[in-house]
Amino acid sequence: MTPVSPAAPVTLAEIAAALGAALEGDGTLQISRAVHPSEAEGPEDLALGMEKGMTELLANGKAVAAVIAEGAEVPANLKGWIVVKRPRFAMAGLTTVFERPVHAEPGVHPTAFVAPEAILGAGVSVGPFAYVGPRAVLGEGVIVMPHVTVGAEALIGKDCLLHPGARIGERVVMGERCIIHPNAAVGNDGFSFVTPEPGSVESAKATGKVVGTNVLIHRVNSIGTVILGDDVEVGANATIDRGTITATRIGSGTKIDNLVQIGHNVQIGTNCMLCGHVGIAGSTTIGDRVVLAGKVGVADHVKIGNDAVVAANSGVGTDIPAKAVYMGYPAVPRERAFDQYKGLARLKRMHADVTDLKKRVGALDGGGKPAVEEK
Repeated sequence: MTPVSPAAPVTLAEIAAALGAALEGDGTLQISRAVHPSEAEGPEDLALGMEKGMTELLANGKAVAAVIAEGAEVPANLKGWIVVKRPRFAMAGLTTVFERPVHAEPGVHPTAFVAPEAILGAGVSVGPFAYVGPRAVLGEGVIVMPHVTVGAEALIGKDCLLHPGARIGERVVMGERCIIHPNAAVGNDGFSFVTPEPGSVESAKATGKVVGTNVLIHRVNSIGTVILGDDVEVGANATIDRGTITATRIGSGTKIDNLVQIGHNVQIGTNCMLCGHVGIAGSTTIGDRVVLAGKVGVADHVKIGNDAVVAANSGVGTDIPAKAVYMGYPAVPRERAFDQYKGLARLKRMHADVTDLKKRVGALDGGGKPAVEEK
């Protein structure tokens, strides 16, 4: 369904059809907006009463139409209601129905710069002070908001949305319907440097000691690119480094939260979710449908299997098999991590027990004299 606004009401029946949900009561009710039950002001408001404990709010509110969870009590004041099985999923559909699209003027704003060699598809919008480089290609319906940079030879698929301040590097390839949020940077050079002789990091990894020194640090240029699949979303201030030789790749449907860092040569599968502050070092391979919770750090050259889940604040330094749940620092299987946490919780009691045993043994060894108590 096309997103609506208060100026373009839809019927309750149309909303139910868009959600694929059951409709009860009067489906002809005209709806202008979706609101929390406590914020309903009149009959054109659709009260979202899907959470537990909403019955009283619905009963005392001004809305006569609502969305409720399957099995919930229906207040007598409702004239029509939509019944959903999975409220969280229904919320995704509702926010699509009532979405307010970004304001974007058609065509190219006079203050924008579009290189003569660039190719713009039908219906493209380029906002104020945006830059589109030579030989860049923008597909149909692409929206480039103010102060966006699209580098030379970048390929932007149809219906992509680049929010203000987004930076798309040269030669970056982006699929269709991607969303790049404000100030995200896609196609930065990778953090890749080398010393003429083995330096401190190499010796520390190999021996645990610092033998070499970083007298001269040479840059390793990033001549690869970044390739995003379809429906990829990149959060505000997230950064994705281009590959050294080949491409850093993000699979279709993957969602990347704010302030995520993805290093050079990383390969990420489809429909993954990377939450805020995740950091992924270079040349890591992540399978399909992987979830990395907030502040997960992943070391370089690690492989994470399909459908794996890593809990927040974990540090991944080894490979993770498919469908595994890991947590901790360093990250280990969930059951093992819980055992470790339980062991830590027992330490105080164990220390008291050991101290008591030492006193008893000391008393026996010393002919009845108590052992000296530890400080």
